[in-house]
Amino acid sequence: MASSVISSSPFVCKSSKKDLGLSSFPKSSQISVNRCQKKSISRKIVSVMAPQRSSSTTGSVKTGMTMTEKILAKASEKSQVVPGDNIWVNVDVLMTHDVCGPGAFGIFKREFGEKAKVWDPEKIVVIPDHYIFTTDKRANRNVDIMREHCREQNIKYFYDITDLGDFRANPDYKGVCHVALAQEGHCRPGEVLLGTDSHTCTAGAFGQFATGIGNTDAGFVLGTGKILLKVPPTMRFILDGEMPSYLQAKDLILQIIGEISVAGATYKTMEFSGTTIESLTMEERMTLCNMVVEAGGKNGVIPPDATTFNYVENRTSVPFEPVYSDGNASFVADYRFDVSKLEPVVAKPHSPDNRALARECKDVKIDRVYIGSCTGGKTEDFVAAAKLFHASGKKVKVPTFLVPATQKVWMDVYALPVPGSGGKTCAQIFEEAGCDTPTSPSCGACLGGPADTYARLNEPQVCVSTTNRNFPGRMGHKEGQIYLASPYTAAASALTGHVTDPREFLQ
Repeated sequence: MASSVISSSPFVCKSSKKDLGLSSFPKSSQISVNRCQKKSISRKIVSVMAPQRSSSTTGSVKTGMTMTEKILAKASEKSQVVPGDNIWVNVDVLMTHDVCGPGAFGIFKREFGEKAKVWDPEKIVVIPDHYIFTTDKRANRNVDIMREHCREQNIKYFYDITDLGDFRANPDYKGVCHVALAQEGHCRPGEVLLGTDSHTCTAGAFGQFATGIGNTDAGFVLGTGKILLKVPPTMRFILDGEMPSYLQAKDLILQIIGEISVAGATYKTMEFSGTTIESLTMEERMTLCNMVVEAGGKNGVIPPDATTFNYVENRTSVPFEPVYSDGNASFVADYRFDVSKLEPVVAKPHSPDNRALARECKDVKIDRVYIGSCTGGKTEDFVAAAKLFHASGKKVKVPTFLVPATQKVWMDVYALPVPGSGGKTCAQIFEEAGCDTPTSPSCGACLGGPADTYARLNEPQVCVSTTNRNFPGRMGHKEGQIYLASPYTAAASALTGHVTDPREFLQ
């Protein structure tokens, strides 16, 4: 079966043994009692023990907790929390960027005083990334305001940019915040990371609680290092089976969102496990967690393992303590997917849950392709696109825009050889395929931005994009049509001028 759902309700259990197949996506599914077994790893495990309670009918009972519940229990200095609890949580890292940072600092000063100091200048990360390479004076001013606040507060991790003419002249500048947070070692298992951006949930890939907050909450965190949170219930998504060579994590998360809808995980944790998840790289895990907010999720989380530890320990010496869901933890729903039976998918306009098989959209003519963003602008995303271009030996038929997420990704595009290409780099392959030259790293046109933003949809065109949202106006023009897709599918579509299943070019 491609997928199945397991209800945890003690009162109602709906089941279906209908095979979900490759081209049908029913919402109901099969009851199962199987539990995912976590791998044994050599790490100090934090186990927030639940108190024993007596019951005249069941005797001594120990209540288990999920990963998210354990992280929040520890951060609130409690032995146990349950979904629905309102708790004060100690924050490990607060991130903000050029769009929300000025407002967050403004609220902080208004509420705590003009001369107030932030709670910890080494736990605040400020990353200009949204509206950077533009002549818009108000956008430029936002970065100036951030710089003033960071100097005043002695913020240690401010990744500044002053020379907009050449990003390489700014050694501190990084690019897209969610990718930079990971690359710079700010993502660590077991911690609480908050950010003034909805896609902060990306960091859940590292086994931590990570979620987006508004400017008012951020202003309060700046002053206190605390936030009031309601503990979310957890949905579990168990993905097993060998990952086909033509699938990527973007296909998996679009499949899941299409299954549960954009409101299916509203204020819930989405926990991902299973043999497929264990096989994913960190960047692919980041893609998966990045889009849980598109399903309404409060946060996404993946159990940390050797892949996680190797990535984190190569980027930070800060100690961390991973946690894992208990075997008797309570999940509001379990969804199972046999990944080996899945096909490449897209999300058609104008919603991330408007799922369709890529091959079913082959008659959709497109005007352009966009590869970039926190979702699809990482090193492995560009390597995947280059791999497909190289395998095809063809040139693109529509303008194809390439926006590396960070300065490191940009360097990788120009330096790392693409496997199976005879030593060619992504940049060389992109040039041979007729793509636009990879541009300065930033959020770019993912969220539209000022009119002069590179690759912005300024006309009502059809675009296949590796970004995360396709609502009207998201990339600029309100009549633009955006098809969300994996880097493989985006590259294949660029070669044909139509939405295209990457299997046409990948063996």
